[in-house]
Amino acid sequence: MVNKHVSFLFAAWAPMMLLISCANATGAKHNPLDAFPEAKEGMRRFVISLPGKQGSEEESLKVELIVGKEMLTDGVNRVRLANTIEAHTLKGWGYSYYEVTGSSEVMSTLMAPPEGAPKVQQFVAGAPVLVRYNSRLPIVVYVPAGLELRYRIWRAADTFNKAVEK
Repeated sequence: MVNKHVSFLFAAWAPMMLLISCANATGAKHNPLDAFPEAKEGMRRFVISLPGKQGSEEESLKVELIVGKEMLTDGVNRVRLANTIEAHTLKGWGYSYYEVTGSSEVMSTLMAPPEGAPKVQQFVAGAPVLVRYNSRLPIVVYVPAGLELRYRIWRAADTFNKAVEK
């Protein structure tokens, strides 16, 4: 009688234990990047992995995302792209990702450059966006082909200024 119970328990639990051991053997550790879809046609997916910081240091940091391209300009006019970076939430996960939308047409002021002025190679960007620094999750940005993503880290001052009530 005991053998029937043991064999029944083994038959019920064996598949479960096999699945658990297979998951452990393959190192089934969740990769946060697996939640994000591949880039659509005409887009590229950029991923920024930030280094961890000590204590509450991450709270005083921001990441500026800048999308643009290198191009020749006249060196006199202010030039920028007409696109924007929009934040989206990944359904079912709650993770944020960013997508560049709008036109990538070039906008410029209309000052006349001096006669024979040389062209200048510069990085022309659209409107940048500041996002929260979080070393636990990647920053994923979908960018149209032909553009590149750059970023920089911003740090808040250690002191606060006091506002004056009027």
